[in-house]
Amino acid sequence: MFPEYRELISALKGNHKRFDYLFEKHNKLDHEIKRIENEFGSAYSMKVVRLKLEKLEIKREIQKILEDESEKGER
Repeated sequence: MFPEYRELISALKGNHKRFDYLFEKHNKLDHEIKRIENEFGSAYSMKVVRLKLEKLEIKREIQKILEDESEKGER
C-alpha cells in the first residue's frame, strides 16, 4: 500500500497515533476479508462489501495523512 510513501510510512509508524490506529485497523480488515473469502469462497456477501467499504475509507484517510505529512516535509 502506497509504495511511493514507503519511507514516510516507516517514519510515521510509532510517531503518529492516528496513522498507527488506521494502519492497524486497515490490516485487521484486510485479514478479516481474506478469512471470510477463504472460508466461503469469493462470493460477495453484504458483510464483505461493508468491510471493503470501511477498508477503502480508512485507506483514503491514510492517504490524506501521507499527503499532508509529505507536504510538511517539503516546506
